[in-house]
Amino acid sequence: MTPSPDSGAPGAHDDDTRTLHGMGYAQELARNLSHFSNFAISFSIICILSGAINSLAQATSGAGGAAIGLGWPLGVFISGVFGVAMAQIASAYPTAGGLYHWGSILGNRFTGWLTAWFNLLGLVTVLAAINVGTYYFFLGAFGGSLGISDSMTTLMTFLVLLTGVQALVNHYGIALTARLTDFSGYLIFGTAVALTLACLAYAESYDFSRLWTFANYSGEAGGNVWPATTGGWVFMLGLLMPIYTITGYDASAHTSEETLNAARSVPRGIVRSIIWSGVFGYLFLCALVLMIPSMDEAAKQGWNVFFWALDQRLPGPVKMALFAAIFLSQVLCGLATVTSTSRMIFAFSRDGGLPFSGALAKVSRAHRTPSAAIWTGATLAVLFVWGAKWLEAGGTPVYTVVVSCTVIFIFFSFIIPIVLGLFAFGGPKWPKMGEWDIGRGGYSLFAVLSIVAMALIFFLGVQAPNELAFRVTVGFLVLTAVVWFAFEQRRFKGPPIGDEIARRQQHIAATEAAFKDN
Repeated sequence: MTPSPDSGAPGAHDDDTRTLHGMGYAQELARNLSHFSNFAISFSIICILSGAINSLAQATSGAGGAAIGLGWPLGVFISGVFGVAMAQIASAYPTAGGLYHWGSILGNRFTGWLTAWFNLLGLVTVLAAINVGTYYFFLGAFGGSLGISDSMTTLMTFLVLLTGVQALVNHYGIALTARLTDFSGYLIFGTAVALTLACLAYAESYDFSRLWTFANYSGEAGGNVWPATTGGWVFMLGLLMPIYTITGYDASAHTSEETLNAARSVPRGIVRSIIWSGVFGYLFLCALVLMIPSMDEAAKQGWNVFFWALDQRLPGPVKMALFAAIFLSQVLCGLATVTSTSRMIFAFSRDGGLPFSGALAKVSRAHRTPSAAIWTGATLAVLFVWGAKWLEAGGTPVYTVVVSCTVIFIFFSFIIPIVLGLFAFGGPKWPKMGEWDIGRGGYSLFAVLSIVAMALIFFLGVQAPNELAFRVTVGFLVLTAVVWFAFEQRRFKGPPIGDEIARRQQHIAATEAAFKDN
């Protein structure tokens, strides 16, 4: 009987290792992730029970039911076109910190460096945003009964404890992390189904026309979530909810060096995490719209709409059980994001791309994890929230604007290698496709769609109330150019290429022998 490609058969493992050696790197990280585990990490970071719930008001206080019934599938498609193109590249180049390597291999060391900084900035701050969202969900769900109120001290204590636990789990090995993210995948599936059934069971009636009925709740009618504007424009702004939710699938690429049969498992993990998140998110969001007593009243609730809706219809025990499952899903979402962030830091540091790269690129022999990268990513996320909240306390709307910018930065890190691949496909820089191959025509189609989607995401992301995001983005681009030309252009060598790969083979053998002897 031929072993399954996900079974961990020695032949499959050897192929993965040879591919990694051919790119100039040693197999330092433990290759223990199955196909499902690779999928579950991306599915956990997307976490429809985090993004879709915490940003629900962008739809209900915007175009109403149509923002869910029509806007959710459209937004998922807009975000998902990047994933299909990325899957093609990931199959050919399955390495940790995938986007950085793709940007370097398909372009040059500058495009790789730029991709890395965009992706790294996005990952650190998205980790912060996820855990802040978890904090506010916890307050909304349990704060009143526990007598906990919002304050800077409460927020920072919560974040330090939560992010610390997430980092600690990651520190002790990918096997433990994989077990928890596998559980997270099942938990998200189960909770989404339970939420769907609960909403349908306690709905007074099923007015399906709500799902395609447009409204305009901008301004005071929607709790000022969006500034007063036209109905068509507020529908477009509402697309940010699914677009911002369906991100994080690059985690499958970041964990490539820990995934069995990576050339096949990684692209499948990317695409399937997008599809299943889109389907199950649509089910519970549509059920929620059908359950809401009044769309006009829901819009007035602004950011509190999810808790208000469940309070109106669901019995206390059912509601609290759902709250507990959703909260745990959000905690595990942050756990998976720490994994993705740390692998990006590790991969970039391995090639000298960050300060203190020597320390950040080290892998623990006991746990086979990049421990310094794990704790650095977690610490930076907490420090970001602390700094942004202090500036907000002074009257500057920093946090929400920067979070909006960082989602734009993540998509920028997606689009750079995708565009480079459009020109490199089949040429000397990308001569051989991986096991996942949609062909030149298929890749070109999704690459062009990604370019259009990137333009739309950037345009929507810098609109009011986040218009300051445009200045922040431009400022970061200017700062990046200064850093590159003043410092990194001469110092940064990028990933190994050509003869350098051959020269590394002896070092690779010695490194792997040291791990085996440990």
